Amino acid sequence: MSSPYAWFNSAHEERMARFCNAGLYLVTSESLSEGRSTLDIVDAALAAGVRLIQLREKGLSIRELTSLAREVRARTKAADALLIINDRLDVALAVEADGVHLGQDDLPIADARRLAPELIIGASSHNEAEAEAAEAAGASTVNIGPLFPTQTKNWTGEYLGVEGLRRIAPVLHVPFTVMGGIKAEHIPELRAAGACTIALVTAVTAAPDPAQAARELLTAVRG
Repeated sequence: MSSPYAWFNSAHEERMARFCNAGLYLVTSESLSEGRSTLDIVDAALAAGVRLIQLREKGLSIRELTSLAREVRARTKAADALLIINDRLDVALAVEADGVHLGQDDLPIADARRLAPELIIGASSHNEAEAEAAEAAGASTVNIGPLFPTQTKNWTGEYLGVEGLRRIAPVLHVPFTVMGGIKAEHIPELRAAGACTIALVTAVTAAPDPAQAARELLTAVRG
């Protein structure tokens, strides 16, 4: 199969193959982890078989985030899992993470791609125009969301729902992820709409047993 990426890079291709096979994409948030640390959640998720984790800890200083990212990176590397850093390309490069996820107000995707051609660069999108622009700028993967009401994002716009997913996904030629308030009961309909990589936070981090929750969700995502 030909690469969907005009700027072919073998290290990037290998990472993207693993990304697309992961199924479940855990995004961390210590403030939504019921008193448990992010390291506790990461350990539980890895033990359950999750192999794709995004470190998203908005309240930390850069030094604190870098220190935590090094610890998470050691764990993901030992488990042969991918680590994506939210927002901060500098931290991703410093800890030798596998990628970075950029929002609409973060470092421009084209600049991130020029600086880190081997990394997975994820991009947030909330509509067709943002999705197409992210792909054109060099995003490896585009997130579609938020689909449902969520605690993890201050959002005043429209929640996309499954209909929004069905509307946006066809404009993309790179892999996409979905996020925003996703629970176990949403997974069959999301899979039917074409979602293969499902990102979530509290369905794991706030669960009474994060490892068990991650295990059950991973099974559901993989069908």
